[in-house]
Amino acid sequence: MVNRFTTARSIVAIRRWGSPATVTLAVMAALTALTADAAARQARPKPSTEAVAPRDAGEPIMAIVSIKTQQVTIYDADGWIMRAPVSTGTTGRETPAGVFAILEKNKDHRSSLYDDAEMPNMQRVTWNGIALHGGPLPGYAASHGCVRMPFGFAEKLFDRTRIGMRVIVSPDNAEPVEFSHPALLVPKAEAIAAAPARAEALPREAAEAAKTADEAKRAAATAARETASVTASLRKLQGLKTRADAEFAYADKVLTAAKTDEAKARAEDLKQKAAAKAAELGNQVDTAKADAKSKLDAAAVAKEAAKTAQTRKVDTAKAATEAKLALEPVSIYISRATQKLYVRRPTHKPAPDGGGIVFDATIEAPVTIRNPERPIGTHVFTAVARNEAGLRWTAVTIDNGDNAKAALDRITIPQEVLDRIAPTALPRSSIVVSDEPLSSETNYRTEFVAVLSTEPQGGFVTRRPTADVLVASDDVQGDGGFGFFNFPRGPAPQTGNTRGRGGQYYRPVQPGWW
Repeated sequence: MVNRFTTARSIVAIRRWGSPATVTLAVMAALTALTADAAARQARPKPSTEAVAPRDAGEPIMAIVSIKTQQVTIYDADGWIMRAPVSTGTTGRETPAGVFAILEKNKDHRSSLYDDAEMPNMQRVTWNGIALHGGPLPGYAASHGCVRMPFGFAEKLFDRTRIGMRVIVSPDNAEPVEFSHPALLVPKAEAIAAAPARAEALPREAAEAAKTADEAKRAAATAARETASVTASLRKLQGLKTRADAEFAYADKVLTAAKTDEAKARAEDLKQKAAAKAAELGNQVDTAKADAKSKLDAAAVAKEAAKTAQTRKVDTAKAATEAKLALEPVSIYISRATQKLYVRRPTHKPAPDGGGIVFDATIEAPVTIRNPERPIGTHVFTAVARNEAGLRWTAVTIDNGDNAKAALDRITIPQEVLDRIAPTALPRSSIVVSDEPLSSETNYRTEFVAVLSTEPQGGFVTRRPTADVLVASDDVQGDGGFGFFNFPRGPAPQTGNTRGRGGQYYRPVQPGWW
């Protein structure tokens, strides 16, 4: 760092010993260095200090990190409760600005990327390695992309948060403000009251439907086997009957051609035996046909019953899943880039490949946004508590376009989506509106990850690219109604999205890597 007193002494020495031209150039260089140093020192934010609100604090609902002021503030339903200085990513490894949620907590985490470095009280917000954790704070941005917090503060915060808590990283200062709008979710008291009983009863109903479906499937399989056996016997008898008819016809031909009484007697005997055999086989064929028809009818009934039971099994499994999810806060993401609406709800099922939980992602629908060519901004609306109207909401804006109200004014959420999620909406539910598509960091074990394409994201560069991952879906039924399929690498911007993506780094999941 250049010291202004050192610079002054240098200028005096140059004037004493140098030529006029040399003196002029040297003075200009020294003054330039002094000006650059002063600007650098002025650009650094004034160090903040830890603080706790002078009131009883509730459960943390969101954390807002300001890259500009290098500060994190934690909020409950009634305002801020804790704040502290932080150190975000340095130049080239910047902490990405955007919307995140806590995905995993590890009190004694160590980095597998940076020489086994201690990352105490780690709270992960992306699976490729961005997290909140305790660390040294030099007073300016200095991390490799994570958000370092004071060690003691990180420990206190770790003990109070839960998986799914919203984390907002803002380029500038941002804070929640009280907000209301007709587009926000309005729960129904009767639906809220009935939700626990439904969540308890419907899984039992789904289990019974699954049992019935399995029994019907076995019955249909048995009927199909019996039908196949009877049909095979009928084909064999029909073959024998055809042969007996041929023998009768041959005997009749021999009788007609007989010239002697002895030959005629033998031919007559042959003809009578052939006729008796053909008649007996005819009776057997008729009986077999009736039996086959009965078996075929029974098999058709069993097959239809199995189909109906399977449909009920799927429907009741979905209903049971919805009933469980109705007890959880719901998060909605509306993207101007893709003109789609996405819904996430935690299932509390452990991820099959380890680390975190599975989030339900079965609701995705087109959404109508007026003037889709015009920026809408990035706004986070959060239901912080119940009130007489249903829910009390706040709004946080981290990227300007329209203001929060104007943004919601432009959006029409499909009624069928509202019918599924609004009646049982709970505190901690949220609606995120953004110009951005979902980052491919959003997958089956995250809520939403959306980063601002207009801000640097160097912190993603050092993270290893990973393969496509799985995402929860109801397309394939699994345990409790959850199946999995490949999650695409990140939605492509649509025609109406005129904002540049700004070199957004998409990185899918790599469990446990960093």
